[in-house]
Amino acid sequence: MEGWMVWIAIGIICLIIEIFTPGFLFMSFGIGAILTGVVEWIFTLELPYQILIFAVITFLVFISMRKLSKKLISKSTEETNIYALKGKNGKVMKEIPTDGKGYVKIGGEEWSAVSADNTKIAKEEKVVIEKVEGNKLIVKKKEKNKEE
Repeated sequence: MEGWMVWIAIGIICLIIEIFTPGFLFMSFGIGAILTGVVEWIFTLELPYQILIFAVITFLVFISMRKLSKKLISKSTEETNIYALKGKNGKVMKEIPTDGKGYVKIGGEEWSAVSADNTKIAKEEKVVIEKVEGNKLIVKKKEKNKEE
């Protein structure tokens, strides 16, 4: 069996192993081995040069796969569940007293809410959700624009 066939066989075996393992390690080895086999087939190099080419290609593939995997697997910075309400607008359904709790409607749901700056917020006022603590919203009066 010729050297290039061995490299391609090793590459295919590594790609098959990659299917059953997490991460991109074996894929890097597989692509490196296949490309080394192609280079060996074209140029017919001695074993030390083949190993050097394999190491360089595998390293480059691993670095590029790592960057790609970080983009694909990166954690979303977008908030979910109740925390997605932060920054949304709502309307006071039950007055929020100073140092007390009222209710705010956002979309079709009502949430218990307190004022961020401990001021009274009247019923029907528009508010912005500053943050979420447990199942309670911390809100503040929405600034009125000249356009409204």
